[in-house]
Amino acid sequence: MTSLEQPILISFKLCPFVQRAVITLLHKKIDHTIEYIDLQKKPDWFLEISPLGKVPLLRVQDHVLFESAVINEYLDETHGEPMLAKDPLAKAEQRAWIEFSSSLFNAQHQLTQARREETYFKIEEDLTKKLAQLERKIGSDGFFEGKKFTLVDSSFAPFLMRSQLVADNIGVDPVSDYKKIMKWRDNLLSLSEVQKSVSKDFEDLYIEGIFERGGYLADQ
Repeated sequence: MTSLEQPILISFKLCPFVQRAVITLLHKKIDHTIEYIDLQKKPDWFLEISPLGKVPLLRVQDHVLFESAVINEYLDETHGEPMLAKDPLAKAEQRAWIEFSSSLFNAQHQLTQARREETYFKIEEDLTKKLAQLERKIGSDGFFEGKKFTLVDSSFAPFLMRSQLVADNIGVDPVSDYKKIMKWRDNLLSLSEVQKSVSKDFEDLYIEGIFERGGYLADQ
């Protein structure tokens, strides 16, 4: 792509859904531009082109794509080797697990906001059940399935990165009881496309945000 044809990703530094798209852009080595906005003060131009008022958005010439799973599939279908299965049934199953990953993001975010101990442990219990399901499904070779990085891996990587940051900085790690997920996390976080998918100040911003909210997790 020439610079004039580069896709522009509209981003917010802490959004895991944006990070999904960045990982795929980097994995596919697609030249791109990232434009950050403040979601607390959304620009008028952004609200005019974002049907849901959310990031990510991908601007491709005169077109605007929204929803991270849709953006990732577009990038996958237009650049390089496919990151989803060719078989329709296998592809549908992968798409289902990508959707499942969104439920982990939601639970993870709720844990950082829960103020009451009772609320926190109720959310944690739900997350634990989801992680047990995931542990049964994923492979043992360091990727979601087989030895190849797929869109499913790029979709779960933001959750796994945040879980590692909380483990390192606060000492709480819901993933620690699951050997395959731990191996998967270690492998994905070692990849350059995952490491470079966040801003340099991401860790500080993420952990500071948890303590600023002053919830139950911040007191651990």
